Amino acid sequence: MASGGPPFDLRVTHEGLDALVRAIRREEDGKALRKELAKNMRDALRPGAAQAKSSIMAMPSAGTGMGAGLRSTIAKKIRPEVKLGGRWTGARVKAFKTPGLRGFANAPKRTNRRDGGWRTLTYGHEPWRTQVGKRQWFDEAFENDAAAYQAAVHEAMESMARRLASRAR
Repeated sequence: MASGGPPFDLRVTHEGLDALVRAIRREEDGKALRKELAKNMRDALRPGAAQAKSSIMAMPSAGTGMGAGLRSTIAKKIRPEVKLGGRWTGARVKAFKTPGLRGFANAPKRTNRRDGGWRTLTYGHEPWRTQVGKRQWFDEAFENDAAAYQAAVHEAMESMARRLASRAR
């Protein structure tokens, strides 16, 4: 470990984040520090969430029967999520389920599918039809910038680690 660094190993892994959270818990104002770290990590991921929202809003609706309601409801459910304890520790951008959307709770997942699409009931001609969304809209939103988001989360972690290290001296 380099001199002046944090008194624990820090990597952009679950283990590195766990070590940072353990160090924060040992501090007197640990709750406030955890809150600040989570906020900084969410802020680092906000551009990715905005990019994913933009990607779903760009999904064509002509001929698919998909109005702006589906796209905007999915976009509202995309947000950065940070958990610093429990079974899962980490930071990610997540598209949450849409339970209030006409019985289509898995809309984010179904519209992002590579194959097929989803089946919907049609009144009039055939009883069922298959609709296809913009394939991989969520995954493509992070394709080119994944390293930048990881670096931003790492910088938030590093900043907190430096702060803790300066207190230890």
